[in-house]
Amino acid sequence: MKINVWVKILIAVLVLAGCAYGGYRYYVGQQEAEQAAAVETTKVVRMDMKSVVSATGTIQPKESVEVSSKITARIKQVLVKENDRVTAGQTIAILDGKDYEAQLQKAQYTVNNTRSKYDRTLYLHRIGAKSDEDLEDAQYNYKTAQSNLEETQTNLNETIITAPMDGIVVGEPQTPGTMAVQGTSNPTVILRIADLSAKQIKAKVDETDIGNVKVGQMATFTVDAFSGKTFTARVAKISQTDVSNTWNTTGSTSSSTSSSSSASVIYYYVTLDVEDPEGLLLPAMTARVEINTSQRSDALAVPISALKTDKNGSYVLRLNADGTQETVYVKTGIYSDEYVEILEGVSEGDDIVISYSATAADTKKKLSHPGGPPPV
Repeated sequence: MKINVWVKILIAVLVLAGCAYGGYRYYVGQQEAEQAAAVETTKVVRMDMKSVVSATGTIQPKESVEVSSKITARIKQVLVKENDRVTAGQTIAILDGKDYEAQLQKAQYTVNNTRSKYDRTLYLHRIGAKSDEDLEDAQYNYKTAQSNLEETQTNLNETIITAPMDGIVVGEPQTPGTMAVQGTSNPTVILRIADLSAKQIKAKVDETDIGNVKVGQMATFTVDAFSGKTFTARVAKISQTDVSNTWNTTGSTSSSTSSSSSASVIYYYVTLDVEDPEGLLLPAMTARVEINTSQRSDALAVPISALKTDKNGSYVLRLNADGTQETVYVKTGIYSDEYVEILEGVSEGDDIVISYSATAADTKKKLSHPGGPPPV
């Protein structure tokens, strides 16, 4: 009777052990299946590729000028308005010249007076009644009066403001009655003229990209005003200094300013000539530019996500026919937004792993964690 009890217990233990082993094998199979399913691959393909540098800039006229006065006077008339086309030499504004007319009359009287005195002194000097010094003083006063007369005449002429170039009046001119103040640092701008037949983009390019930009490279850009429309441009000039001139450490900047500048991103201005035959673009529009820095036809390429790096260089994981993965070091070429050109290391049609997959050894190691298999 006792023997039958022990037999039953043994049978029960064997059944439980079999169930546990079966559950464990099922769990391992499920984990391996999940790992196998997690492997995502792509093929090495051929495609046309291009590498671009993205930047943001502002549309501006290629040539423009701010018209100011060389004298200080009140604006009497403005003969043009916004959007008017003007030609070089055309009268566009007149300043009040009453004060300068009065100064001109006074200067003319002074010239006449000093001329008479000079002639009289010259006569007396010839007959010995005046010294050489008296003659020199009279001549000096006369020449000075002539110079003042010429200066006053020039100032009066400056009351007539003419256009310095052909173009279009951009923005509203100053209104009559405004005081036009002369100066070199902050003069009164009476109006602005721009040649809108030729436009440019002044774009800021990050220092990490500026080395790839060359004069003559083509670019495309968009503006918010014309959604879906793409314009073209060409790199015309690359500034040799950064936007903030941070390299100039000899300037009178504080240490805090220098420290702040060194921590900020460095940008360089790149000027692009714009093609706008329809005349759609307006000054100050924001342009989102893509400069085509390099281009390849029929290049071998893989997604950038498939490329990995270590201390030995760049590599990809090639999936072999037997399911094993092989590390293959490659030589890369140009980069696009999503793909990288492969110059050496793999061939067209190779399967490349673009997601991580644990090996069988890794899986077994993970499953043999002290935590053990799940209970059955």
